[in-house]
Amino acid sequence: MSLRLGTRGSALALAQSQQVADSLRAATGRDVELVEIVTAGDRSSAPVPQLGVGVFVSALRDALVAKEIDFAVHSYKDLPTAPADGLHIAAIPPREDPRDALVASGNRTLAELPPGARVGTGALRRMAQLRALGLQLEVVPIRGNVDTRLRKVSEGELDAVVLARAGIARLGRTAEITETLDPMLMLPAPAQGALAVECRIDDEDLVELLGRLDHAPTRAAVTAERALLATLEAGCSAPVAAFAEVAEGDSGEEIYLRGAVISPDGTRDIRLSRTGTPAAAAEIGRALAADLVESGAETLIGSTENEPHP
Repeated sequence: MSLRLGTRGSALALAQSQQVADSLRAATGRDVELVEIVTAGDRSSAPVPQLGVGVFVSALRDALVAKEIDFAVHSYKDLPTAPADGLHIAAIPPREDPRDALVASGNRTLAELPPGARVGTGALRRMAQLRALGLQLEVVPIRGNVDTRLRKVSEGELDAVVLARAGIARLGRTAEITETLDPMLMLPAPAQGALAVECRIDDEDLVELLGRLDHAPTRAAVTAERALLATLEAGCSAPVAAFAEVAEGDSGEEIYLRGAVISPDGTRDIRLSRTGTPAAAAEIGRALAADLVESGAETLIGSTENEPHP
């Protein structure tokens, strides 16, 4: 019998889910059927920050609990940091490039955009970091799928857009990227580029089956980033960015986590880092969050007109 994989119906969600379905078939021989689920986020045209964290997730989780589907694929950065009762992230496949990307008219880079250029993005984190660069850009809040955002540039409504490179890559449209942004300029959102494969925790056979898709370095990096975010969420509504890398160190594998809290207007930021072992990923994330708070992260809240976490 086919396994039922729940997915949103957007082109990106379908591409991501198909990728997981293909990987699972290759690894296990099991057939997978995609089941489209419409979420509240898909039905609303309101800005994503107003809709709140988890707006693209709850309908998929409801379908899981109701046993209408066997498992679901999420963009990990869309998931609330609190675990869902009765559900389990059984696999985090290898992560796509987590950096942000610029798509600009005239094949321009960020530095080549003139003062006053209109740059669109849907994430407060990106808005704040674009403002922090001091390039006198006009940052425009936008939403919509990847195709909608790219079309705003091709039709001249905007001079450029910034969005996750991973989404563009999964849609096979990397040729349209005019610059992949260095994390020193634009630190990604926690878990950006990673997928979460979720099923019911009591479905032990499926938990084991899906576990074959798990990629330990990606899981460690994402665990560190989300632990930082979860720790900060209680007392800081300023934009949060985090990026962890797992690499070979002098005494085995090490995880290097960078975190930042930026005021929404981009005038102030706090950027710190920590290292440790992948096994201590969550502890590293929590410790770096504490460092950021100790350095004054909660004072960067500022204006929150468009905003909670990206």
